[in-house]
Amino acid sequence: MKREELRNCKRIVVKVGTSSITYPTGKVNLGKMELLARELSDLHSGGRELVLTSSGAVGAGVGKLNCPPPSTLPEKQALAAIGQGILMHMYEKFFSEYSKSVAQVLLTRDCFSDPERYLNSRNTLFSLLNFGVIPIINENDTVAVDELKFGDNDTLSAMVACNVEADLLIILSDIDGLYDSDPRKNKSARLIPEVSEITQTMVENSQAKGSALSSGGMFTKLSAARMTMVGGIPMVIASSDEPNVIRRAANGENVGTLFLPSREGYATRRQWIAVGSAATGWVAVDEGAAEALLRRGKSLLPSGVMKIEGSFKVGDVIGVKNASGVEIARGISNYDQDDAVRIMGKRTGDIEKILGHRNYEELIHRNNMAILL
Repeated sequence: MKREELRNCKRIVVKVGTSSITYPTGKVNLGKMELLARELSDLHSGGRELVLTSSGAVGAGVGKLNCPPPSTLPEKQALAAIGQGILMHMYEKFFSEYSKSVAQVLLTRDCFSDPERYLNSRNTLFSLLNFGVIPIINENDTVAVDELKFGDNDTLSAMVACNVEADLLIILSDIDGLYDSDPRKNKSARLIPEVSEITQTMVENSQAKGSALSSGGMFTKLSAARMTMVGGIPMVIASSDEPNVIRRAANGENVGTLFLPSREGYATRRQWIAVGSAATGWVAVDEGAAEALLRRGKSLLPSGVMKIEGSFKVGDVIGVKNASGVEIARGISNYDQDDAVRIMGKRTGDIEKILGHRNYEELIHRNNMAILL
């Protein structure tokens, strides 16, 4: 893919971080929000479909009460409840100035991990887009607990992009892209304009967290990029301080870092496995099995499994790691954890002797698997 092809992208998800729409004190930056609404409205009037994933609810709550950043989950949820109303009020006001309708959509992790809810949220967002509405999405911080949380809105925006089959994800931040080292510590750091593969070095260089009011950083943005690249969706990271950055990125100009998709987008079932599902267990495979999955399009047989972690049932989604501990695939298990341990490392012909039955030859069938590299 070339940058100029981005101008053909019709459906665009834009994510703005806390630092992009609030002051360091946490108070809402009305000037930045107005510019954001103007840019998105202009693209929308030009025929683009837009979904906005917006952080800032907790920060807006902090600014409203003039209090320190939250240190506990109840405090964060309370401040999110206060700030979410402030954010939506301002978005409604600014977008209405350009005759645009917006809709608030609050999501939790189970909206993606449960197949039925995944499809329901997908259909709801499609309906909003068909109505010509701009959905504004945030995590439902007020009620989310650990097992229902995304962890950061970079991950949420990537999941939303895959869910709505977006043509492009633009993540706006306080940094203008991915560098070969931390530009805040190394003045010689170079911006990487395009990324076709996320390397271990990139991950190691991205460990720093964002601001005190944010939940992300470059590490979470790379995690988001992995999802979109697997889903066949290009992603751009750029600075929210760059003039007309959304319009320029959507028109294929050379701003920020472009993450190139690795393959055509998955069908809905595999897309849910790759992006929406949460793994309940893990299997580690040897080099031969990893090669068969990644290069030859094969199913995962018990013979290639070296180690099993977690507790899972038949039909649960489990992750597949290579010998280095990197997750390379995710799929629906044909066996529960106890039986999987018993047949681990065994040949297909031995399954019936060990278990007394052989309902499946594969631990994970290729049709129920999504490759993540």
